[in-house]
Amino acid sequence: MSTSETPNEKGVPEHFESESYDESQTSIPEAHRQYIIARHGTDQLDPLPDFNDEDPYNWPRPKKWLNLLFIAFHAFVATFSAASIQSAFEDIAVDLNVSIQTASYLVSLTIAVLGVAPLFWGPLASRFGRRPILLVSLIVSLAANVGCAKSPSYSTMAVSRAIQSFAISPAAAIGSGMVQEMFFKHQRARYLGIWTVCVTLGIPVAPFVFGFVALRVGYRWIYWTLAITNAVQLPLYFLFGSETRYIRGQENPMPKGYLRSLVHFRRIDSTPITLWDFIHPLRFATFPCVAIPAVAYVMVFNLAAVLPTIETPQLYVEQFHFNAEQVGLQNAAIIIGTLLGEHVGGFCSDRWMKQKRATAPEFRLWLSYFGYALSIAGLAVFLVQLERAGNTFNITPTVGTGVASAGNQIVTTILITYSVDCHHQEAASIGVFITLVRQLWGFIGPFWFPPLLANVGLIASTGVATALIVGGSILPTVLLQWKGKDWRKHHNIEE
Repeated sequence: MSTSETPNEKGVPEHFESESYDESQTSIPEAHRQYIIARHGTDQLDPLPDFNDEDPYNWPRPKKWLNLLFIAFHAFVATFSAASIQSAFEDIAVDLNVSIQTASYLVSLTIAVLGVAPLFWGPLASRFGRRPILLVSLIVSLAANVGCAKSPSYSTMAVSRAIQSFAISPAAAIGSGMVQEMFFKHQRARYLGIWTVCVTLGIPVAPFVFGFVALRVGYRWIYWTLAITNAVQLPLYFLFGSETRYIRGQENPMPKGYLRSLVHFRRIDSTPITLWDFIHPLRFATFPCVAIPAVAYVMVFNLAAVLPTIETPQLYVEQFHFNAEQVGLQNAAIIIGTLLGEHVGGFCSDRWMKQKRATAPEFRLWLSYFGYALSIAGLAVFLVQLERAGNTFNITPTVGTGVASAGNQIVTTILITYSVDCHHQEAASIGVFITLVRQLWGFIGPFWFPPLLANVGLIASTGVATALIVGGSILPTVLLQWKGKDWRKHHNIEE
Protein backbone atom coordinates (compact mmCIF):
# COMPACT_ATOMS: atom_id res chain seq x y z
CA MET A 1 0.00 0.00 0.00
CA SER A 2 1.36 3.39 -0.97
CA THR A 3 1.75 6.28 1.47
CA SER A 4 -1.29 8.00 -0.03
CA GLU A 5 -3.41 4.97 0.90
CA THR A 6 -2.46 4.80 4.59
CA PRO A 7 -5.60 4.34 6.75
CA ASN A 8 -6.50 7.03 9.29
CA GLU A 9 -7.60 6.37 12.86
CA LYS A 10 -10.97 5.11 11.58
CA GLY A 11 -9.32 2.54 9.35
CA VAL A 12 -10.25 4.45 6.20
CA PRO A 13 -7.59 5.71 3.76
CA GLU A 14 -7.26 9.47 3.87
CA HIS A 15 -8.33 9.92 0.26
CA PHE A 16 -11.75 8.35 0.96
CA GLU A 17 -12.69 11.13 3.38
CA SER A 18 -13.57 13.34 0.43
CA GLU A 19 -16.11 10.81 -0.88
CA SER A 20 -19.59 9.96 0.31
CA TYR A 21 -20.52 6.30 0.46
CA ASP A 22 -23.77 4.47 0.94
CA GLU A 23 -23.59 2.55 4.20
CA SER A 24 -25.40 -0.31 2.50
CA GLN A 25 -22.21 -0.91 0.56
CA THR A 26 -20.63 -2.32 3.71
CA SER A 27 -23.61 -4.65 4.39
CA ILE A 28 -21.75 -7.64 3.03
CA PRO A 29 -20.71 -11.01 4.48
CA GLU A 30 -17.80 -10.79 6.88
CA ALA A 31 -15.64 -13.05 4.71
CA HIS A 32 -16.19 -10.70 1.75
CA ARG A 33 -15.34 -7.70 3.91
CA GLN A 34 -12.12 -9.25 5.19
CA TYR A 35 -11.14 -10.23 1.65
CA ILE A 36 -11.56 -6.64 0.44
CA ILE A 37 -9.69 -5.20 3.45
CA ALA A 38 -6.83 -7.66 2.87
CA ARG A 39 -6.68 -6.59 -0.80
CA HIS A 40 -7.18 -2.85 -0.48
CA GLY A 41 -6.69 -1.87 3.18
CA THR A 42 -10.32 -0.74 3.56
CA ASP A 43 -13.86 -1.75 2.67
CA GLN A 44 -14.88 1.84 1.91
CA LEU A 45 -14.55 1.55 -1.85
CA ASP A 46 -16.59 2.92 -4.72
CA PRO A 47 -17.57 0.70 -6.42
CA LEU A 48 -17.36 -2.27 -4.07
CA PRO A 49 -15.42 -5.18 -5.64
CA ASP A 50 -16.68 -8.76 -5.81
CA PHE A 51 -15.32 -11.54 -3.63
CA ASN A 52 -13.32 -12.78 -6.62
CA ASP A 53 -9.70 -12.53 -7.74
CA GLU A 54 -10.88 -12.20 -11.36
CA ASP A 55 -12.63 -8.89 -10.64
CA PRO A 56 -10.27 -6.30 -12.22
CA TYR A 57 -10.73 -4.06 -9.18
CA ASN A 58 -9.01 -6.80 -7.15
CA TRP A 59 -6.07 -7.26 -9.51
CA PRO A 60 -2.58 -6.59 -8.12
CA ARG A 61 -1.33 -3.11 -8.91
CA PRO A 62 1.38 -4.30 -11.40
CA LYS A 63 -1.28 -6.16 -13.41
CA LYS A 64 -3.49 -3.05 -13.50
CA TRP A 65 -0.59 -0.87 -14.59
CA LEU A 66 0.49 -3.30 -17.31
CA ASN A 67 -3.02 -3.39 -18.77
CA LEU A 68 -3.35 0.38 -18.48
CA LEU A 69 -0.09 0.65 -20.42
CA PHE A 70 -1.42 -1.61 -23.20
CA ILE A 71 -4.73 0.28 -23.42
CA ALA A 72 -3.14 3.72 -23.34
CA PHE A 73 -0.50 2.82 -25.92
CA HIS A 74 -3.10 1.29 -28.22
CA ALA A 75 -5.10 4.54 -27.96
CA PHE A 76 -1.90 6.47 -28.62
CA VAL A 77 -1.22 4.43 -31.77
CA ALA A 78 -4.72 5.25 -33.08
CA THR A 79 -4.17 9.02 -33.15
CA PHE A 80 -0.45 8.54 -33.85
CA SER A 81 -1.35 6.66 -37.03
CA ALA A 82 -3.91 9.28 -38.06
CA ALA A 83 -1.38 12.11 -37.70
CA SER A 84 1.63 10.17 -38.98
CA ILE A 85 1.82 11.79 -42.43
CA GLN A 86 1.31 15.42 -41.40
CA SER A 87 4.96 16.30 -41.91
CA ALA A 88 4.98 14.63 -45.33
CA PHE A 89 2.09 16.33 -47.14
CA GLU A 90 4.46 17.85 -49.69
CA ASP A 91 6.23 14.52 -50.32
CA ILE A 92 2.93 12.70 -50.78
CA ALA A 93 1.63 15.43 -53.09
CA VAL A 94 4.68 15.12 -55.35
CA ASP A 95 4.71 11.31 -55.32
CA LEU A 96 0.99 10.84 -56.01
CA ASN A 97 0.57 13.91 -58.21
CA VAL A 98 -1.98 15.74 -56.05
CA SER A 99 -2.03 19.12 -54.28
CA ILE A 100 -0.80 19.59 -50.70
CA GLN A 101 -4.37 20.38 -49.66
CA THR A 102 -5.58 17.12 -51.22
CA ALA A 103 -2.81 15.22 -49.47
CA SER A 104 -3.99 16.67 -46.15
CA TYR A 105 -7.39 15.04 -46.71
CA LEU A 106 -5.74 11.68 -45.99
CA VAL A 107 -5.60 12.88 -42.39
CA SER A 108 -9.13 14.32 -42.43
CA LEU A 109 -10.43 10.96 -43.67
CA THR A 110 -8.84 9.03 -40.82
CA ILE A 111 -10.13 11.54 -38.27
CA ALA A 112 -13.70 10.90 -39.44
CA VAL A 113 -13.30 7.11 -39.48
CA LEU A 114 -11.80 7.11 -35.97
CA GLY A 115 -14.98 8.82 -34.78
CA VAL A 116 -17.56 6.55 -36.42
CA ALA A 117 -15.85 3.13 -36.14
CA PRO A 118 -16.23 2.73 -32.32
CA LEU A 119 -20.01 2.60 -32.78
CA PHE A 120 -19.36 -0.76 -34.46
CA TRP A 121 -16.69 -2.04 -32.08
CA GLY A 122 -18.40 -1.03 -28.81
CA PRO A 123 -21.21 -3.65 -28.76
CA LEU A 124 -18.80 -6.41 -29.84
CA ALA A 125 -16.34 -5.49 -27.09
CA SER A 126 -19.20 -5.48 -24.58
CA ARG A 127 -20.40 -8.97 -25.52
CA PHE A 128 -17.18 -10.79 -26.40
CA GLY A 129 -14.70 -8.86 -24.27
CA ARG A 130 -12.13 -6.14 -24.79
CA ARG A 131 -9.12 -8.39 -25.35
CA PRO A 132 -10.25 -10.26 -28.52
CA ILE A 133 -11.44 -7.01 -30.10
CA LEU A 134 -8.08 -5.34 -29.49
CA LEU A 135 -6.23 -8.35 -30.90
CA VAL A 136 -8.34 -8.28 -34.07
CA SER A 137 -7.76 -4.53 -34.19
CA LEU A 138 -4.00 -5.00 -34.29
CA ILE A 139 -4.08 -7.75 -36.93
CA VAL A 140 -6.20 -5.75 -39.38
CA SER A 141 -4.31 -2.53 -38.69
CA LEU A 142 -1.00 -4.24 -39.45
CA ALA A 143 -2.28 -5.50 -42.79
CA ALA A 144 -3.75 -2.10 -43.71
CA ASN A 145 -0.50 -0.30 -42.92
CA VAL A 146 1.32 -2.64 -45.28
CA GLY A 147 -1.32 -1.78 -47.87
CA CYS A 148 -0.63 1.94 -47.36
CA ALA A 149 3.10 1.40 -47.80
CA LYS A 150 2.54 -0.42 -51.10
CA SER A 151 -0.23 1.84 -52.45
CA PRO A 152 0.44 2.89 -56.08
CA SER A 153 -2.15 5.69 -56.16
CA TYR A 154 -3.89 8.30 -54.00
CA SER A 155 -7.23 6.43 -54.05
CA THR A 156 -5.62 3.15 -52.99
CA MET A 157 -3.80 4.87 -50.16
CA ALA A 158 -7.02 6.58 -49.03
CA VAL A 159 -8.89 3.25 -48.88
CA SER A 160 -6.03 1.59 -46.99
CA ARG A 161 -5.88 4.51 -44.54
CA ALA A 162 -9.63 4.24 -43.95
CA ILE A 163 -9.38 0.49 -43.21
CA GLN A 164 -6.44 1.03 -40.88
CA SER A 165 -8.27 3.76 -38.96
CA PHE A 166 -11.39 1.62 -38.67
CA ALA A 167 -9.34 -1.25 -37.25
CA ILE A 168 -7.14 0.67 -34.81
CA SER A 169 -9.95 2.78 -33.31
CA PRO A 170 -11.35 0.71 -30.37
CA ALA A 171 -8.93 1.68 -27.59
CA ALA A 172 -9.21 5.38 -28.42
CA ALA A 173 -12.93 5.18 -27.55
CA ILE A 174 -13.72 2.25 -25.23
CA GLY A 175 -10.47 2.88 -23.35
CA SER A 176 -12.39 5.05 -20.88
CA GLY A 177 -14.54 2.07 -20.00
CA MET A 178 -11.53 -0.21 -19.66
CA VAL A 179 -9.85 2.22 -17.27
CA GLN A 180 -13.06 2.52 -15.24
CA GLU A 181 -13.25 -1.29 -15.05
CA MET A 182 -9.90 -1.44 -13.19
CA PHE A 183 -9.66 1.70 -11.04
CA PHE A 184 -11.88 3.10 -8.29
CA LYS A 185 -13.68 6.42 -8.31
CA HIS A 186 -11.06 8.24 -6.22
CA GLN A 187 -8.40 7.23 -8.79
CA ARG A 188 -10.45 8.04 -11.85
CA ALA A 189 -9.04 11.38 -13.01
CA ARG A 190 -5.43 10.26 -12.58
CA TYR A 191 -5.76 7.06 -14.60
CA LEU A 192 -8.27 8.34 -17.13
CA GLY A 193 -5.78 11.16 -17.57
CA ILE A 194 -3.08 8.68 -18.62
CA TRP A 195 -5.43 7.35 -21.29
CA THR A 196 -6.53 10.81 -22.46
CA VAL A 197 -2.97 12.15 -22.58
CA CYS A 198 -1.98 9.22 -24.81
CA VAL A 199 -4.92 9.93 -27.13
CA THR A 200 -3.82 13.58 -27.30
CA LEU A 201 -0.08 12.93 -27.58
CA GLY A 202 -0.46 10.71 -30.63
CA ILE A 203 -1.27 13.80 -32.69
CA PRO A 204 1.94 15.84 -32.09
CA VAL A 205 4.33 12.92 -31.53
CA ALA A 206 3.61 11.45 -34.97
CA PRO A 207 4.86 14.39 -37.07
CA PHE A 208 7.68 14.96 -34.58
CA VAL A 209 8.98 11.42 -35.17
CA PHE A 210 8.01 10.94 -38.79
CA GLY A 211 9.42 14.24 -39.97
CA PHE A 212 12.83 12.58 -39.63
CA VAL A 213 11.60 9.40 -41.32
CA ALA A 214 10.09 11.22 -44.29
CA LEU A 215 13.22 13.27 -44.89
CA ARG A 216 15.82 10.54 -44.32
CA VAL A 217 14.29 7.40 -45.85
CA GLY A 218 11.07 8.48 -47.57
CA TYR A 219 7.49 8.89 -46.40
CA ARG A 220 6.47 5.31 -47.24
CA TRP A 221 8.62 4.17 -44.34
CA ILE A 222 6.08 5.92 -42.12
CA TYR A 223 3.64 3.15 -42.96
CA TRP A 224 6.25 0.42 -42.58
CA THR A 225 7.08 1.80 -39.12
CA LEU A 226 3.40 1.73 -38.15
CA ALA A 227 3.13 -1.86 -39.37
CA ILE A 228 6.18 -2.85 -37.31
CA THR A 229 4.65 -1.14 -34.26
CA ASN A 230 1.47 -3.20 -34.65
CA ALA A 231 3.57 -6.34 -35.13
CA VAL A 232 5.29 -5.69 -31.79
CA GLN A 233 2.04 -4.82 -29.98
CA LEU A 234 0.26 -7.97 -31.12
CA PRO A 235 2.34 -10.70 -29.39
CA LEU A 236 2.88 -8.55 -26.29
CA TYR A 237 -0.82 -7.99 -25.79
CA PHE A 238 -1.63 -11.61 -26.62
CA LEU A 239 0.85 -12.88 -24.02
CA PHE A 240 0.40 -10.32 -21.23
CA GLY A 241 -2.90 -8.50 -21.80
CA SER A 242 -5.88 -9.43 -19.61
CA GLU A 243 -9.62 -9.15 -20.07
CA THR A 244 -11.08 -6.17 -18.16
CA ARG A 245 -14.71 -6.88 -19.09
CA TYR A 246 -16.26 -8.35 -15.92
CA ILE A 247 -19.93 -8.53 -15.02
CA ARG A 248 -20.21 -7.98 -11.29
CA GLY A 249 -22.36 -10.47 -9.38
CA GLN A 250 -22.34 -13.28 -11.94
CA GLU A 251 -20.06 -16.25 -12.55
CA ASN A 252 -16.95 -15.23 -14.52
CA PRO A 253 -15.07 -18.54 -14.88
CA MET A 254 -11.52 -18.52 -16.13
CA PRO A 255 -9.55 -21.66 -17.08
CA LYS A 256 -6.72 -22.68 -14.82
CA GLY A 257 -3.27 -22.31 -16.25
CA TYR A 258 -1.56 -19.42 -18.00
CA LEU A 259 -1.44 -20.98 -21.47
CA ARG A 260 -5.11 -21.92 -21.42
CA SER A 261 -6.10 -18.43 -20.36
CA LEU A 262 -4.32 -16.97 -23.40
CA VAL A 263 -6.60 -18.79 -25.86
CA HIS A 264 -9.74 -18.66 -23.72
CA PHE A 265 -12.12 -16.59 -25.82
CA ARG A 266 -15.80 -16.70 -24.91
CA ARG A 267 -18.94 -14.62 -24.95
CA ILE A 268 -18.94 -12.71 -21.66
CA ASP A 269 -22.37 -11.11 -21.96
CA SER A 270 -25.06 -13.39 -23.38
CA THR A 271 -27.45 -10.51 -24.10
CA PRO A 272 -28.39 -10.58 -27.81
CA ILE A 273 -26.86 -7.87 -29.98
CA THR A 274 -29.46 -5.58 -31.54
CA LEU A 275 -29.37 -2.51 -33.75
CA TRP A 276 -29.93 -0.40 -30.64
CA ASP A 277 -26.57 -1.53 -29.25
CA PHE A 278 -24.76 0.09 -32.18
CA ILE A 279 -26.51 3.45 -31.80
CA HIS A 280 -26.86 3.33 -28.00
CA PRO A 281 -24.03 5.82 -27.33
CA LEU A 282 -25.86 8.45 -29.40
CA ARG A 283 -28.50 8.76 -26.69
CA PHE A 284 -26.01 10.70 -24.60
CA ALA A 285 -26.74 13.65 -26.86
CA THR A 286 -29.84 14.08 -24.65
CA PHE A 287 -27.87 13.87 -21.38
CA PRO A 288 -26.65 17.41 -20.55
CA CYS A 289 -23.97 16.11 -18.16
CA VAL A 290 -22.36 14.22 -21.04
CA ALA A 291 -23.35 16.25 -24.10
CA ILE A 292 -22.30 19.66 -22.73
CA PRO A 293 -18.82 18.50 -21.60
CA ALA A 294 -18.40 16.75 -24.96
CA VAL A 295 -19.18 19.90 -26.94
CA ALA A 296 -17.10 22.12 -24.64
CA TYR A 297 -14.14 19.76 -24.88
CA VAL A 298 -14.20 19.26 -28.64
CA MET A 299 -14.42 23.01 -29.27
CA VAL A 300 -11.16 23.50 -27.40
CA PHE A 301 -9.64 20.36 -28.92
CA ASN A 302 -10.41 21.49 -32.45
CA LEU A 303 -9.04 25.01 -32.01
CA ALA A 304 -6.17 24.52 -29.56
CA ALA A 305 -4.94 21.12 -30.80
CA VAL A 306 -6.15 20.31 -34.31
CA LEU A 307 -5.78 23.80 -35.83
CA PRO A 308 -2.09 24.30 -34.91
CA THR A 309 -1.20 20.69 -35.76
CA ILE A 310 -2.92 20.73 -39.16
CA GLU A 311 -1.92 24.26 -40.17
CA THR A 312 1.74 24.18 -39.05
CA PRO A 313 2.86 21.85 -41.90
CA GLN A 314 1.19 24.12 -44.45
CA LEU A 315 1.94 27.55 -42.98
CA TYR A 316 5.55 26.83 -41.98
CA VAL A 317 6.35 25.32 -45.38
CA GLU A 318 4.86 28.27 -47.26
CA GLN A 319 6.09 31.01 -44.91
CA PHE A 320 9.48 29.71 -43.74
CA HIS A 321 10.20 27.03 -46.39
CA PHE A 322 10.67 24.32 -43.75
CA ASN A 323 11.35 20.73 -44.74
CA ALA A 324 9.51 17.75 -43.21
CA GLU A 325 12.06 17.35 -40.41
CA GLN A 326 11.90 21.01 -39.41
CA VAL A 327 8.10 20.96 -39.43
CA GLY A 328 8.07 17.87 -37.24
CA LEU A 329 10.35 19.48 -34.65
CA GLN A 330 7.75 22.18 -34.00
CA ASN A 331 5.63 19.55 -32.28
CA ALA A 332 8.06 19.34 -29.35
CA ALA A 333 6.29 22.31 -27.77
CA ILE A 334 2.90 20.59 -28.13
CA ILE A 335 4.25 17.42 -26.50
CA ILE A 336 5.72 19.33 -23.54
CA GLY A 337 2.58 21.42 -23.11
CA THR A 338 0.34 18.34 -23.17
CA LEU A 339 2.38 16.55 -20.49
CA LEU A 340 2.38 19.62 -18.23
CA GLY A 341 -1.34 20.09 -18.75
CA GLU A 342 -2.06 16.50 -17.79
CA HIS A 343 -0.40 17.05 -14.40
CA VAL A 344 -3.05 19.66 -13.62
CA GLY A 345 -5.95 17.84 -15.28
CA GLY A 346 -5.23 14.44 -13.71
CA PHE A 347 -3.16 14.43 -10.53
CA CYS A 348 -4.00 17.95 -9.35
CA SER A 349 -7.68 17.44 -10.19
CA ASP A 350 -7.92 14.42 -7.89
CA ARG A 351 -6.01 16.29 -5.16
CA TRP A 352 -8.36 19.25 -5.60
CA MET A 353 -11.40 17.05 -5.02
CA LYS A 354 -9.76 15.40 -2.02
CA GLN A 355 -8.58 18.57 -0.26
CA LYS A 356 -11.93 20.33 -0.77
CA ARG A 357 -13.75 17.17 0.42
CA ALA A 358 -15.97 17.53 -2.62
CA THR A 359 -18.64 14.95 -3.37
CA ALA A 360 -20.39 16.68 -6.31
CA PRO A 361 -18.71 16.07 -9.69
CA GLU A 362 -19.39 19.72 -10.65
CA PHE A 363 -16.72 20.89 -8.22
CA ARG A 364 -14.05 19.38 -10.48
CA LEU A 365 -15.07 21.76 -13.27
CA TRP A 366 -13.53 24.79 -11.54
CA LEU A 367 -10.09 23.77 -12.81
CA SER A 368 -11.34 23.68 -16.40
CA TYR A 369 -11.37 27.50 -16.55
CA PHE A 370 -7.61 27.50 -16.14
CA GLY A 371 -7.44 25.22 -19.20
CA TYR A 372 -9.75 27.49 -21.20
CA ALA A 373 -7.60 30.53 -20.40
CA LEU A 374 -4.39 28.78 -21.46
CA SER A 375 -6.00 27.55 -24.69
CA ILE A 376 -7.11 31.05 -25.69
CA ALA A 377 -3.79 32.65 -24.72
CA GLY A 378 -1.68 30.03 -26.49
CA LEU A 379 -3.74 30.15 -29.66
CA ALA A 380 -3.51 33.97 -29.70
CA VAL A 381 0.28 33.83 -29.38
CA PHE A 382 0.50 31.25 -32.18
CA LEU A 383 -1.60 33.22 -34.68
CA VAL A 384 -0.51 36.76 -33.82
CA GLN A 385 3.20 35.99 -33.68
CA LEU A 386 3.02 33.94 -36.88
CA GLU A 387 1.47 36.93 -38.66
CA ARG A 388 4.14 39.28 -37.32
CA ALA A 389 7.01 36.92 -38.16
CA GLY A 390 6.72 37.50 -41.89
CA ASN A 391 9.23 35.26 -43.67
CA THR A 392 11.68 35.17 -40.74
CA PHE A 393 11.14 32.31 -38.33
CA ASN A 394 11.15 32.86 -34.56
CA ILE A 395 10.20 30.53 -31.74
CA THR A 396 7.24 32.45 -30.30
CA PRO A 397 4.45 30.91 -32.46
CA THR A 398 5.71 27.46 -31.50
CA VAL A 399 5.68 28.42 -27.81
CA GLY A 400 2.07 29.49 -28.29
CA THR A 401 1.14 26.02 -29.52
CA GLY A 402 2.69 24.55 -26.36
CA VAL A 403 0.64 26.83 -24.10
CA ALA A 404 -2.56 26.04 -26.05
CA SER A 405 -1.81 22.30 -25.77
CA ALA A 406 -1.44 22.53 -22.00
CA GLY A 407 -4.85 24.17 -21.80
CA ASN A 408 -6.37 21.60 -24.13
CA GLN A 409 -5.12 18.69 -22.02
CA ILE A 410 -6.44 20.21 -18.78
CA VAL A 411 -9.86 20.61 -20.36
CA THR A 412 -9.72 17.11 -21.89
CA THR A 413 -9.06 15.21 -18.67
CA ILE A 414 -11.37 17.25 -16.45
CA LEU A 415 -14.41 17.20 -18.74
CA ILE A 416 -14.13 13.51 -19.66
CA THR A 417 -13.63 12.57 -16.00
CA TYR A 418 -16.65 14.68 -15.06
CA SER A 419 -18.83 12.85 -17.61
CA VAL A 420 -17.67 9.44 -16.38
CA ASP A 421 -18.20 10.49 -12.74
CA CYS A 422 -21.81 11.31 -13.59
CA HIS A 423 -22.51 7.95 -15.20
CA HIS A 424 -19.63 5.62 -14.46
CA GLN A 425 -21.47 2.40 -15.35
CA GLU A 426 -21.68 3.69 -18.94
CA ALA A 427 -18.04 4.78 -19.16
CA ALA A 428 -17.32 2.86 -22.38
CA SER A 429 -20.39 4.25 -24.17
CA ILE A 430 -19.53 7.75 -22.98
CA GLY A 431 -16.06 7.31 -24.45
CA VAL A 432 -17.57 6.24 -27.78
CA PHE A 433 -19.94 9.24 -27.82
CA ILE A 434 -17.25 11.79 -26.94
CA THR A 435 -14.87 10.26 -29.50
CA LEU A 436 -17.57 10.50 -32.18
CA VAL A 437 -18.22 14.18 -31.44
CA ARG A 438 -14.49 14.98 -31.25
CA GLN A 439 -13.51 13.21 -34.44
CA LEU A 440 -16.38 14.50 -36.56
CA TRP A 441 -15.73 18.07 -35.46
CA GLY A 442 -12.02 17.48 -36.01
CA PHE A 443 -12.81 16.16 -39.50
CA ILE A 444 -14.70 19.34 -40.40
CA GLY A 445 -11.98 21.64 -39.05
CA PRO A 446 -9.35 21.21 -41.77
CA PHE A 447 -11.94 22.22 -44.37
CA TRP A 448 -12.73 25.60 -42.79
CA PHE A 449 -9.40 26.47 -41.14
CA PRO A 450 -7.62 27.49 -44.39
CA PRO A 451 -10.46 29.77 -45.64
CA LEU A 452 -10.75 31.37 -42.20
CA LEU A 453 -7.04 32.12 -41.92
CA ALA A 454 -6.78 33.26 -45.55
CA ASN A 455 -9.89 35.46 -45.67
CA VAL A 456 -9.99 36.84 -42.12
CA GLY A 457 -6.25 36.88 -41.44
CA LEU A 458 -4.23 35.26 -38.69
CA ILE A 459 -4.62 38.04 -36.12
CA ALA A 460 -8.36 38.53 -36.68
CA SER A 461 -8.83 34.74 -36.53
CA THR A 462 -7.73 34.96 -32.89
CA GLY A 463 -10.92 36.83 -32.13
CA VAL A 464 -13.02 34.23 -33.94
CA ALA A 465 -11.35 31.39 -32.02
CA THR A 466 -11.79 33.20 -28.69
CA ALA A 467 -15.48 33.80 -29.36
CA LEU A 468 -15.98 30.11 -30.24
CA ILE A 469 -14.27 28.92 -27.04
CA VAL A 470 -16.18 31.40 -24.87
CA GLY A 471 -19.52 30.62 -26.49
CA GLY A 472 -19.01 26.90 -27.07
CA SER A 473 -17.00 25.94 -23.99
CA ILE A 474 -16.83 28.45 -21.15
CA LEU A 475 -20.48 29.55 -20.99
CA PRO A 476 -21.81 25.97 -21.27
CA THR A 477 -19.46 24.95 -18.42
CA VAL A 478 -20.87 27.75 -16.24
CA LEU A 479 -24.36 26.46 -17.02
CA LEU A 480 -23.26 22.91 -16.19
CA GLN A 481 -21.98 23.96 -12.77
CA TRP A 482 -25.28 25.70 -12.07
CA LYS A 483 -27.70 23.05 -13.30
CA GLY A 484 -25.60 19.86 -13.38
CA LYS A 485 -26.91 18.40 -10.13
CA ASP A 486 -30.54 18.84 -11.18
CA TRP A 487 -29.86 17.34 -14.60
CA ARG A 488 -28.19 14.30 -13.08
CA LYS A 489 -31.18 13.72 -10.82
CA HIS A 490 -33.58 14.13 -13.74
CA HIS A 491 -31.75 11.47 -15.75
CA ASN A 492 -31.31 9.24 -12.71
CA ILE A 493 -27.55 9.03 -13.22
CA GLU A 494 -26.38 10.52 -9.96
CA GLU A 495 -24.19 8.07 -8.16
